[in-house]
Amino acid sequence: MRTRHGTGDALPPRRGQGELEAQVLAVLGGAPGPVTAGWVQERLPGTLAYTTVMTILTRLHVKGAVDRERAGRSFQWVPVADEAGLAALRMRKVLDGGADRQAVLASFVSLLPPGDEQLLRGLLAQTDDEGGG
Repeated sequence: MRTRHGTGDALPPRRGQGELEAQVLAVLGGAPGPVTAGWVQERLPGTLAYTTVMTILTRLHVKGAVDRERAGRSFQWVPVADEAGLAALRMRKVLDGGADRQAVLASFVSLLPPGDEQLLRGLLAQTDDEGGG
C-alpha cells in the first residue's frame, strides 16, 4: 500500500494512463463546446494537478483523440474521438507498426472469443454493404 511520506496515511490507488485518458474524454464529451484544461480539471474525480491534466490532453491530441484551438495564450480542447474511438486509434497504431499486417490481423482474430468474432464478421459485412470495403 502506498502512503504519504512520513504520515502513514494511505494514498488513493494510482490510476493508469488509459483510465485517465478515458475520464478526460468522458468529461470532454459532456462539454458544451471547446473548454480549457482548468474546466476539465474541475470536473475530473479526485484531485489531479493541472499539469497532469495538460499532459493527458496533450497525449490525447498527439493520438488524434482531441483537438485544440488557440484561446489567448492557452488552448481550448474538444473531443474528436470517444473512448471507443481512442481504443480504435490504439489498435490502428499497433497495426501500422507491425511488419506483417496480415499476420497481426490474423493473430488478433484468432484470439477473439466466438461472440466477438461473429460481431466483427457482421461489422465487416455491414461495411461491405455500405460500400466501405
